[in-house]
Amino acid sequence: MERITETEESRRAAAGPETSSGETAAAAPRPVVLGVAGGSGSGKTTVVKRILEGLDPTSASLLHHDSYYHHHPDLTLEQRAAINYDHPDSLETSLMAEHLRVLLAGQAVEVPEYDFTVHRRRPETRRVEPRPLIIVDGILVLAEPELRDLMDIRVFVDTDSDIRFIRRLGRDTKKRGRTVESVLRQYQQTVRPMHLEFVAPSRRHAHIIVPEGGKNEVAIGMLVARLRYLVVRGS
Repeated sequence: MERITETEESRRAAAGPETSSGETAAAAPRPVVLGVAGGSGSGKTTVVKRILEGLDPTSASLLHHDSYYHHHPDLTLEQRAAINYDHPDSLETSLMAEHLRVLLAGQAVEVPEYDFTVHRRRPETRRVEPRPLIIVDGILVLAEPELRDLMDIRVFVDTDSDIRFIRRLGRDTKKRGRTVESVLRQYQQTVRPMHLEFVAPSRRHAHIIVPEGGKNEVAIGMLVARLRYLVVRGS
């Protein structure tokens, strides 16, 4: 597997401080970065959960792309609700990439908390500590070169569109306070078109394609074994 080139800043941080004799002190190994993409409702969250169940949960940190939706406090709720949240421009990907580089350099970050019921960021943040494995997930993480170039393993979760829609409908009505009509309208106007334009084409960047999501025992087992090897080797 090709090793991804790091930024100069992260390389210097990973090299460690110099000792009084001018030698570079031993430093912690670079964390492994796993990217997990797939359409809305494809089962990305379940795949990540199954991976963590197969590893030591304390060895991994999570970054969710949908925590980085742009903050629009100047807009009304109606205006915020009309934004196309399935387009790459709706996300502050540059901030997420910066946070990922900071974690790779061995420092903690404060990740935004997004409130999907009112479409804006909460005042509080979530502290994420650097760990041997960093998992980055979201529908568009493989469509963004700035994120993709920092990943060691890239996974695309592939699930039939009807299953994805049913899952999204249940999630948005139960957990995000949406009506059935609004979910249907959004799916037709933005979710499906953006999936075809951005999400589906990004699968060509994946090292591994996982059909059936978290139910694919063989694929999950292979991923867990590979990640366990990489994390243990780097410890």
